[in-house]
Amino acid sequence: MCGIFGYVGNTRSASEAVMEGLQKLDYRGYDSWGLAVLDSDGIGLAKKIGIVSRESIPLNGNIGIGHTRWATHGAVTDANAHPHYASDRSFALAHNGIVENMNELKSILSKKGYVFLSQTDTETIVYLIEEKRKKTTTLMEAIRLAFKELKGRNTIIVLTNDGQVIGARNGSPLVVGIGGRPDEIYFSSDVLSFSAHVKGVVILENGQMAQAHGGNVSVFDIASGRKAKYEIEKNAIIGASVGMDGFAHYMLKEIMQSPEVIRKVAVQKDSAVRAFAAAITKARKVYTVGSGTAGAAAGQMAFYLREYGGIEATALIGAEAAEYYRLIGKGDLLIALSQSGETADVLEVLEMAQKKGAKIASYVNMPGSMMTRMSDFKYMAEAGPEICVMSTKIFVSQIAWGYLVAKAVQGKLSEGKRQLAGLAKAAQKLLSDEKKIAEIRALAPRMAAHPHLFILAKGQNLQIAREAMVKIIEGSYIHAHAIPAGDLKHYAITLMAPGVPVLAIVSNDGLRSDVLNAAHQVRARGAFVTTVSPTVTKEADETLMVPDTKETSAIMNIIPLQLLAYYMAVHLGNNVDKPRNIAKSVTVK
Repeated sequence: MCGIFGYVGNTRSASEAVMEGLQKLDYRGYDSWGLAVLDSDGIGLAKKIGIVSRESIPLNGNIGIGHTRWATHGAVTDANAHPHYASDRSFALAHNGIVENMNELKSILSKKGYVFLSQTDTETIVYLIEEKRKKTTTLMEAIRLAFKELKGRNTIIVLTNDGQVIGARNGSPLVVGIGGRPDEIYFSSDVLSFSAHVKGVVILENGQMAQAHGGNVSVFDIASGRKAKYEIEKNAIIGASVGMDGFAHYMLKEIMQSPEVIRKVAVQKDSAVRAFAAAITKARKVYTVGSGTAGAAAGQMAFYLREYGGIEATALIGAEAAEYYRLIGKGDLLIALSQSGETADVLEVLEMAQKKGAKIASYVNMPGSMMTRMSDFKYMAEAGPEICVMSTKIFVSQIAWGYLVAKAVQGKLSEGKRQLAGLAKAAQKLLSDEKKIAEIRALAPRMAAHPHLFILAKGQNLQIAREAMVKIIEGSYIHAHAIPAGDLKHYAITLMAPGVPVLAIVSNDGLRSDVLNAAHQVRARGAFVTTVSPTVTKEADETLMVPDTKETSAIMNIIPLQLLAYYMAVHLGNNVDKPRNIAKSVTVK
C-alpha cells in the first residue's frame, strides 16, 4: 500500500520532483517517508516519520527515488522508513508489498553475515541483491535474480550510484512516465502523481522490470532477462485538478462532486451498457466483488441485479472469497469494483477466476490499472481524482453504474438513465441547500458524543447502512454498527440504552414500515433515533429529510450520510483526508 516514486533528468531538482510526487502519493500510506538522491559524493538519504512535509531537503542532484510508507513489518520509526541503503551504499531501495518468505530469506542472509538494521521485510531484498551481486556481472542482473526469489506481491525501485533507476513489478503497481522535457523519466505507483509533467506512460506488467539511464528507458522480462517490447500510452489524465479548490478538505470537495459523477454515469453509451447487460444474462453465474467501500458497492450492485435484472448475483468480499473458489468456473462472470484497480485481495480472486475460465469485468477510476488490463469488459468511472483516503464520490459512481447496468438487464436502460438524471438534479439541490448542510453539521456533535452508534436499514438501504458505518468508523474512530433492521430483536437490541444514537434509513418503499418498527423498538429503550427519510417520521426523535428519488433513493441516502461522517470527523478534530492507520489503495493482502 506504500507509494514509490523516482525521477531521472537534467532540469529539475530530484528532491523537489520526488517530494512533489510523494505528496500526491501519501494517500497510499503516511506513517513515514524518505528519499534518496544521487550527487557527486554518492547517494544521500533523508527519512522521517509522519506525513510527507513541504520542508526543504538538503540533497542536491537530478536523480532520485522516494517512498511514503504504510507500515506492515516493523514499527513507525526512522530506521524502518524507506529507502534502505546497501551495505556499501552502492544503491538505495524502496519497496511496496510484502515479502511473504521474509523469515526464510532473513535466516539465510543472517548466516552469511548480513546485519539487519531495521525490522522491515524490505531489508531482506537489499541484502539478497547484494548476495546475488557477488556472482553477477551487473547490478541489474543481481536485482533480477533476487526479485525472482521473492514470494508475494512486491514492487521495488532502486537508485544506483552510477545514475540508474531500476524498477521491478509483481502485483503492486508501477508505471513509468516519459517526461515532457528532454531526457526526463519518472517512476511511480500511479499516473496521477506525475501526470502534470509527462506526455506518455509505460505501464509495466507483472513480471517486468524497467531501467532508466541517461534519459533512455528499457523494459525487461524478469523471468528470462530478455528485453521486452513496450507501448507508450498517451497520458490520460493531463490537467486533472488535484487542488482543494477552496474547500476545507478534499472529502468535502469530493462529496460535492457527486451530482456530476452521477451525470457521467447517466450518459454512458447505450451500446456499451447493453452489450455488458447481454453478457450478464448469458453468464452461468454472476459475482460482484470488492473490498472495503467497494465491497459495499459490490453488495449494492448485486442487489440491483437481483431486484431489477432478475439475476442471481452473489456479492463477494475480496479477502473472504476463498470459500467460493471451487464454485467459480467457465461461463461465470466476475464484476470487480475498485477505485484504484489495484486492490490486492480482489486481484487474487480475479486471477483465480481467470485461470478457471471465468470472464472478468471491472469498473475502476484509475487509468491503466491491473484490473482494467486483465478484464474482458473494461469500464472507467471517469470521476476525476479522489484524493481523500475515505472514498465518497467513487462509491456513488459505482452504485449508480450498478443500478444502470441492472436496468439495462431489465430492458429499461432509458428509464434507468432518466432516473439517474433526476437523481443528479436532486443531489445537486440538496448539496446547494445551506440550511440542509447546517442541519447535518448540527447533527454531527450529537452523533459523535457517544462511543457507539447504530445504523438500521433493510433492502435497498442495507449496503448504504454498511457504507455509512464504514465512513463513520474511518473518519471518527467511533464504533459504528450497521444492523439489518429485521435482525435487531435477535441480538443487538440488548445494546440499546438511554442516549445511544441510532440512525434509521427509511425509503418510501415496501419495507418502510419494517424499518420504522425497528426504530420504534429502540426508541422505547431510550435510544436517540434519527431517521434519514423523504418524510417526517413520528417514530424518531428527529428526521434528516432527503429528496424522494424513488428507485435511486438508496444512492440519494448515502450522500447526506457521507456529509454526516465528514462533519463528525471535523467536530472531533481528526485528520479528515488522512485517517489514522488506513490507506486508500490496498495493494497488500
